[in-house]
Amino acid sequence: MENKKTVIVTGASQGIGAAIVQAFLDRGYNVVATSRSVSKAGFAPSPKLAIVDGDISQAATAEKVVKAAIEKFGSVDHVVNNAGIFAAKPFTDFTIEDFRGLVATNLEGFLFITQAAVKQMLSQGTGGSVTSITSSLVVNPIAGVSASIPMITKGGLEAITLSLASEYAKSNIRFNAVAPGVVDTPLHTGNPKDFMKSLSPMGTISDAKDIAEAVVYVTEARHVTGEVLHVDGGAHAGKW
Repeated sequence: MENKKTVIVTGASQGIGAAIVQAFLDRGYNVVATSRSVSKAGFAPSPKLAIVDGDISQAATAEKVVKAAIEKFGSVDHVVNNAGIFAAKPFTDFTIEDFRGLVATNLEGFLFITQAAVKQMLSQGTGGSVTSITSSLVVNPIAGVSASIPMITKGGLEAITLSLASEYAKSNIRFNAVAPGVVDTPLHTGNPKDFMKSLSPMGTISDAKDIAEAVVYVTEARHVTGEVLHVDGGAHAGKW
């Protein structure tokens, strides 16, 4: 049987990240899971799973994660940039500290690990993919969900996904994004379900597994690059 490839997953300890880790393990991939406290996440030990604690907004964490992938599994083939933070409040209430925190996790957290992984993929010469988790709010803001500053970062990820898809197409390194709407994760524990259902035309709440399946799809889809796949019950399509 073909040796399945190695996937790095950031923000891996809960919610969507944990579901992504499990989806790849279930399909026989090697997985390097990282977050600040991923070692406490309760993943079952597996010879196909390496766990690295660390703050993804630090370059040293990215180096450590890529090193772990190479030492344990011999390659870096795919990255899933899932680590992200979100806050909703009126634009004028966001502080510079809020902004810098969002940039650190959502953008620097993308930058360091993706640069390190792409360098490794180029040296391997066998292509690969990078998938980032964004948000359907990038292209279809919803009145009542004031997330202007977080969307600077998520919109930035969608923009760089297109740029890098073009830059590395000839190297067969693909860049895509998966843009969820409302997902039933610990992030939404305090939010009423009726309100959450009102945030998509289908009136549904996605499961973390729905997002994980979309990530697996773009990771394996050999001719898909520069794509933003919306898993949001139709929210990106506009007013309802």
